Amino acid sequence: MGDDDGIRVQRGADRFVTRTEGRTTWHSFSFGTHYDPANLDFGAMVAHNDENLPPGTGYAAHPHRDTEIVTWVLAGALRHTDDAGNSGVLLPGEVQRVSAGSGIVHSETAEPGIGTRFLQTWLRPDQPGGAPSYAVTRGGLDAGLTEVVGPGALTVGTAGARLSLVEGATGALVLPDSPRLHVFVVAGRATLGDRALEAGDAARLRGQGGRPLVVEEPVTAAVWAFGV
Repeated sequence: MGDDDGIRVQRGADRFVTRTEGRTTWHSFSFGTHYDPANLDFGAMVAHNDENLPPGTGYAAHPHRDTEIVTWVLAGALRHTDDAGNSGVLLPGEVQRVSAGSGIVHSETAEPGIGTRFLQTWLRPDQPGGAPSYAVTRGGLDAGLTEVVGPGALTVGTAGARLSLVEGATGALVLPDSPRLHVFVVAGRATLGDRALEAGDAARLRGQGGRPLVVEEPVTAAVWAFGV
C-alpha cells in the first residue's frame, strides 16, 4: 500500500487469502493466522472480508462478542441462524447487521445448489457488553450511493459509522464528507485523484472526504464513512 496525500490504496492482489474446505476469503486486515502489525485496523474497522462459498458450505455455529458485524450479499443466497432465534436467507443486495454485544452464537452458510459471495465488515463497538441485536435491510440499490447503515437506516453501536453502497454506477460519485473513508471496489473501474481502482482494490482516506470517485467502467462499491 502507498500513502499519498491522505489516500492509501490496497490492491486486491495484496490482500491476505485463506483457502479452506472449498471456501476462499480475501482479508483486507490481519485476520486469523495472517498477521501484519502495520495492518490491524482502520479506525473502528477491524475486519473486511470478501467471502466466496461453494454451494452448501460456510461457517458452522461459532461465537462472537463485542463486535458489530455487517454483511452485504453480492451473489447467491446466505443463510443466517443464531441462538437468539433469528433465521433467514439473505439474497443479493441485502444487508444484515448483527450486534454481538455480550455474546451470540451464529452460523453462516451458502444455500445448497448456489455459490455465494458476500462482504463482511467487523467494527469495534463504543461500549462493550451490550444486548445482542439483529436487523436486515431489504431495500434495492441504484446507481447512486445508498446509505444502508447510519441514522435512519440500520444502526450500529459505533458512533459515526455509516455504510453506503452503489451498484452499476456511472459518471462521478461524490464521497461522503467524513474525516475517514474506506472505499472498496467490488466490480468495475474508477479513479480517485490520479489512482486507478479496480475490482478488489480498496482506498483508505484521511481528511479527503467529499472528493469525487470518477467511474471509468460501471462500478459496484462499498463506502464506509467514520466520524461526523
